[in-house]
Amino acid sequence: MGLNRHKRTNQIMRYILLLPAFLLLFTQCKKKEDTTTYPYQFLFLTEQYKPLNYTDNGTVTGLAPEVLKEVCSRLNIPFEVSVLLWDQAYSKALQTGNAVLFSTILNAERKDKFKWAGPIASLDWHFYSSSQNPVTLTSLDDAKQVGHIGVLPDYSITQYLVGQGFTNLVYCSDNVDAFDRLLKGEIDLFPSDRITAEAALDALHKSYYSATPRLTIRTDLVYFAFNKGIPDQVVADFQREIDAIKDNGLLTKLYRQFMKSSDVPGTLQIYTENYPPLTFIDPYGGVTGFGSDMVNEIMHRNKFFGNIKLSLWSIGYDLALENPNFCLFTMDRTAQRDSLFQWVGPLGTNTTYFYTKAGSGVTIASLDDAKNLPAVGTVSSWFNDQYLRNLGFTNLVSDGDPRVMAQKLMQGQVQAFVCSGVTFPDILREIGYAYSQVVPAFALMSTDYYIAFSKGTPYSMVSQWQSALDAAKLDGTYDAIYHKWFP
Repeated sequence: MGLNRHKRTNQIMRYILLLPAFLLLFTQCKKKEDTTTYPYQFLFLTEQYKPLNYTDNGTVTGLAPEVLKEVCSRLNIPFEVSVLLWDQAYSKALQTGNAVLFSTILNAERKDKFKWAGPIASLDWHFYSSSQNPVTLTSLDDAKQVGHIGVLPDYSITQYLVGQGFTNLVYCSDNVDAFDRLLKGEIDLFPSDRITAEAALDALHKSYYSATPRLTIRTDLVYFAFNKGIPDQVVADFQREIDAIKDNGLLTKLYRQFMKSSDVPGTLQIYTENYPPLTFIDPYGGVTGFGSDMVNEIMHRNKFFGNIKLSLWSIGYDLALENPNFCLFTMDRTAQRDSLFQWVGPLGTNTTYFYTKAGSGVTIASLDDAKNLPAVGTVSSWFNDQYLRNLGFTNLVSDGDPRVMAQKLMQGQVQAFVCSGVTFPDILREIGYAYSQVVPAFALMSTDYYIAFSKGTPYSMVSQWQSALDAAKLDGTYDAIYHKWFP
């Protein structure tokens, strides 16, 4: 009898000890049962555009749907997607108050028509031709002269080409149709990014190498586009969750799976150009130079680590004008640009000259002399190109790559080239010439160069970068980096 009483006591003690665990389990279950759905309903719209979004055995998948699934899971939103033709989805997204359209490129035409969360991807657009078609392109003007360029209705790249004055556009139904017509010779060029080209050619049972990229057009960033009627806080919730899956590595994993790349857009896009010795690619494939060292030092001090992407200046400049959370360096701060960006700096000073080829006999003693030359070379979107156009120059020949314009100067295709004295010696060296083979014939201007941020970047971030730069100047780090590149 005494033994049974002891057993009952032990049982009671075990129940008491287990009671907190039962209560915790009950509480967790109750919490799960009490979880409410997100207090806003959505109409999610997309198209067939593999690998960004597509259907596989009746299931919507791709980079964007998988990102959206994760966001919906985090916010407790039902994941239901309608797949339409792009022009139908685009029109419906504009007209439906709770619509979210993806994957959508943010550009000047669309910027104010939607609210935006992202970016989740970047696309480098190229003009593709059939590999059997030996078309040569060095500029967009060359592409305007070909017979027919295939495009898709309402696509960002189509809107861009129309805005650039292209009149030789032929509309195709989708990417597969466009590449099919390209290979058959029905069109001469088609603008596409590589990953989409691979998917379309695979659908046609053709090798990727049956088409060839002939010219880089631009880079676009890909977002979720929200109808203007959706509250700002809702969009902010999506942005917060997208940033979270960037930080935890999930977006990188999905990007590798669907885009076959690790070049994932960060929470801040950081772009620069090939502009030695300020910024350029070193022999090991890294982005280096005085400006790059300063940007890396600022990020180190702020405990923020973003990837620097090197691109054509014209591409980076257009992206910085339109996209939030965007950094572009180094940029000369001029009156025309001052209100377009936020500024961190100055980093240094540029003096810009009209350069002529040594021995050419071309003399420039004034701006009027330069205006009267047959052709003056400039780089698209560089401050000096903008400045001269505002002064009424009508003889400018431009390209997005300064090496192309330097080559035109040395080959006599332009009589002068407008370039900074900081970088022109390196540009010449890169294409096989010496600085002694040119003459700085006339000084155009001196300007300070900065790190520029888009207007949509939070001021708090810009302020942090400026504070870090100021501290680097005070403690001698700035001088050390400067003298490393300018002994």
